[in-house]
Order: sequence, then C-alpha cells, then structure tokens
Amino acid sequence: MLAILGGKWKPLIVYHLAEGPKRTGQLRRLVTNVTEKMLIQHLKELTDDGVIRRIDFRTVPPHVEYELTDFGQSLALRLAPLCEWGTDHDAEVATIVRRRGEGSNSASPPA
Repeated sequence: MLAILGGKWKPLIVYHLAEGPKRTGQLRRLVTNVTEKMLIQHLKELTDDGVIRRIDFRTVPPHVEYELTDFGQSLALRLAPLCEWGTDHDAEVATIVRRRGEGSNSASPPA
C-alpha cells in the first residue's frame, strides 16, 4: 500500500474520491494546503498506477474529472478507517507534527 500511496497527499486524494468523481478544483479545495503542482503530479501517478481514472469530457472550456477504479475503491475501503482515526485524533496529530517541526528547526548544542 505504501508503494502506491507514498506521499503526503495521495491518501487524502483517494479518500475524497471515495465519495465520488471530483474535478481538479474540487480536489484542490478538499485537500487543503496541497500545491497545484503536487496535486497534478499525484493525480498523474495515481492514474498511471491504476488507482484512479481521468475522464476528459472533451468540452470547451475543458471539463476533466477523476474517479476511483475498482482497484482504487478496494484501496479506499482499507484507507477509510485510517482517515477516520486521523480525524478523531486531529489535535494530538497536530501537536506531534508541530513538535517535530520545532525539533528540526532548532539545533541542539553538542554534548
């Protein structure tokens, strides 16, 4: 699973696509703090890996949606409990992430 979902944003993309097809702009709003470049890169990788499919409606203006494949849906079923755990423990996770950030920014003097 980690080989496919490695990266900060891929699990969130799969989680949100489990609710149904989404346009790129919708995913950008749902996956907060992701850059446009990273979102596009992860969508391409997930498409190449067969987790999601890109649907191009070939209209002007362009209309593209992403949805989970059967393979991606089976992955999303296993991912949902982890995402729910993260939501249930949001405060604790935020504290851990903040603590890690503080630790990497301050160099300890040698002993």
